[in-house]
Amino acid sequence: MKYILMMSGTSAGVNAYRAWSPDEIKVHLDTLRTIGKELAGTGEFVATQGLAAPAEAKLVRGEKNGLPVTDGIFPESKEFLLGYWVVDVASPERAYAIAGRLSSAPGPGGVPTNMPIEVRRIVDLNASAPDAGHAP
Repeated sequence: MKYILMMSGTSAGVNAYRAWSPDEIKVHLDTLRTIGKELAGTGEFVATQGLAAPAEAKLVRGEKNGLPVTDGIFPESKEFLLGYWVVDVASPERAYAIAGRLSSAPGPGGVPTNMPIEVRRIVDLNASAPDAGHAP
């Protein structure tokens, strides 16, 4: 089963991250890379990606004629998606365990960041499962 592990944050959190020392950032990223290599070794790794700053985000809707209408992010947004991991695991519990490891990656002073990570199963629209094609 594939799961997406979504890392969300706030402007305050991103600003705090930018204040980390270069060594703290290196330790944090090295930890994430190690987790990625371990998951690749077990065949559970599918993808991971960080996202550009929210200021670059656009909300797109189609008009009746199909042309896109874009809007910037809304100032009242308190949280935004920072990045994600996609894993292919045998159980939801395994996805939760991986999310827990990612969340506990070290921050300043080696203290775990405890970043909240939303774990969602990816629905295979081509599968014959009863919920295929339906929102979970």
